[in-house]
Amino acid sequence: MLDGERRVLYVGKARSLSKRVASYFRSAAQLEPKTRVLMSQVASVEITATHTEGEALLLENSLIKEHQPRYNILLRDDKSFPYIHISTEQSFPRLAFHRGARNRAGRFFGPFASAGATRDTLNLLQKLFQVRQCEDTFYRNRSRPCLQYQIKRCTAPCVGLVDAERYQEDVRHVIMFLEGKSEEMIEELVGRMEAASGRLEFELASRYRDQIASLRRVQARQHVIGARGDADVVASCVRDGVAVVQLTLIRNGQSLGSRTLLPRQAANASEREVLDAFLSQYYLSRAGRQGIPPQILVSEPVDSLDLLAGALSERAGRRVSLRHPLRGERARWIEMTRQNAELAVAQRLAEEASLRGRFEALQDFLEFDEVPGRIECFDISHTAGEAAVASCVVFAPTGALKAEYRRFNISDVEPGDDYAALKDAVRRRYTRVQREEGRVPDLIMIDGGRGQLAVAQEVLEELQLDEVPILAVAKGSARKAGLESIHLGGRGRPLALPDSSPELHLIQQIRDEAHRFAIAGHRARRGRKRNTSVLEQISGIGAKRRQRLLSEFGGLRALSRAGVEDLARVNGISRTLARAIYDAFRDGP
Repeated sequence: MLDGERRVLYVGKARSLSKRVASYFRSAAQLEPKTRVLMSQVASVEITATHTEGEALLLENSLIKEHQPRYNILLRDDKSFPYIHISTEQSFPRLAFHRGARNRAGRFFGPFASAGATRDTLNLLQKLFQVRQCEDTFYRNRSRPCLQYQIKRCTAPCVGLVDAERYQEDVRHVIMFLEGKSEEMIEELVGRMEAASGRLEFELASRYRDQIASLRRVQARQHVIGARGDADVVASCVRDGVAVVQLTLIRNGQSLGSRTLLPRQAANASEREVLDAFLSQYYLSRAGRQGIPPQILVSEPVDSLDLLAGALSERAGRRVSLRHPLRGERARWIEMTRQNAELAVAQRLAEEASLRGRFEALQDFLEFDEVPGRIECFDISHTAGEAAVASCVVFAPTGALKAEYRRFNISDVEPGDDYAALKDAVRRRYTRVQREEGRVPDLIMIDGGRGQLAVAQEVLEELQLDEVPILAVAKGSARKAGLESIHLGGRGRPLALPDSSPELHLIQQIRDEAHRFAIAGHRARRGRKRNTSVLEQISGIGAKRRQRLLSEFGGLRALSRAGVEDLARVNGISRTLARAIYDAFRDGP
């Protein structure tokens, strides 16, 4: 379905096209509110016929992914899942966190639900088996053991304190643990402990004993879904305009954690509709590179389960089943995942209610006629004037609108002049808003005092936006939270708020987010600048000449000390260019 400007509004599939399309063209009173708004914008309907229902499912998914239609439920989270990688091709393999394409040599285990769950597992493996996790460059250049050896997190293969046979035994135990063979491994370790004790090697026996005890503790807090089974458990929950999909990952019979996903445009959908949209978009778009488990357990019996199972089986090259279980261990996993989804919805609703209350308190404090629907806040970050960056963050009563955050690199002002930097950022921000007919905020905030407030007001008057309320929040004595003073445009004296007031908490939250966003941008810009060679900034010095200069002088430090005559002797460097190089090293930062 397309609007008058040929933008895609909605993509759907149908077994019976006439019934499906006709369902949209009933009287307005018979349509749901969302469908009613959709049909008021539809100008034309385009139809594509496919050979099979499976092809229709794949085409629907690819069109949704390409066009992101406004009236389809959309999967928001598109991050790849992390894995644990073991470089088994090496004599002394390394354990590592991995995200992205699995095209390296070695073995991969996962996917894990989050980076935190992966790092927790790596930490546990390091304590249990003492297999190295250091980078290869670090490993190859050691002359003595590092701190990990001292705290018994590594056996120091880098300096030969462990032989290859014993180290490979630890690696094999890591693989057994990640494959869910903990019980077999414990039996093997018990035998080794008894043998070591019989040989009077009590230190080695105690090491095996500690490993066994640790493994028993890990087993006690793990849940199992059958013998070494792989499955994804998916549940949805929709309440009071908030929709959540909860995904629990089971690999080798062990839970690798769960992830909460928040689909967009799903506020008025049913749990079954949310689940149906999630399954097709998630598994057809992403699971090809994440791995499709043989079982997917779902909390609702959606209509397309058989169709999706066929499409996924074809993609995976093996049978994939989608089930809505009603009994046994699988039903308990569904119930646990459903409870997590309900908790996630309750938490989000509580956060929104709390944030809404803060917005209402701010409305009362500022004496606005209505709750501000959009607040924008600016901050400046730099180090002694270097690599200055301005941030603009956007908040609404529903939370931070991170897709609308903006950063501004400040370059045409005197280094360290915060007033000029702020003036430049505010002018650039609202000049573009006016040019593109964007939304003007209901309130503008500035991290600063009366001076910053005056600068921002000057820009807004110039742009004829002086009717927009503006406030500046200045840090208190010793920059202690709760002692801020609030400067309002048009008021003489600064105002102070009790440190327990919800409106102050909102102001602090938005101010701190602007500060965080500015610092992140500044550090990235400063890092790029410091990683750039002085030679790269000289006109006429390309990659080949840079390489030749560095080779001739043996590095950048020796090159920076060279005189004009020395530089001019290098093949391809004229005296004029030599002078430019000489000056660049002396005039540069």
